[in-house]
Amino acid sequence: MARVSEHFVLEEFSCKCGCKGVILNCELIQKLERLRERFKKPIIVHSGYRCKKHNTIVGGAINSQHLLGTAADITISGISPESVAKASRELGFGGIGVYGSFTHVDVRKLPAYWNG
Repeated sequence: MARVSEHFVLEEFSCKCGCKGVILNCELIQKLERLRERFKKPIIVHSGYRCKKHNTIVGGAINSQHLLGTAADITISGISPESVAKASRELGFGGIGVYGSFTHVDVRKLPAYWNG
């Protein structure tokens, strides 16, 4: 597996449809590393980059940050999505969405916060 940082591998950020497409954003990876350090626990990346077709299938926004490789839907075992969101905001993630079982984080420039 191709390592992209100390704790993350390329495959974690590849499109889940099987097309193997991937776009990586260095700022996203760096902030995820800082988030991992904050909680001292592994981060599970459920969705990173999405190709346009897969984004449509999963009901993603037309202008989703996932299409740009600047977003990840994540969980941290034993940590609530709200707590992940709070720490993500403190670490400077631009977009943060709190969902029932995961947290969306991205590195957009204009801040956006929501509950899904």
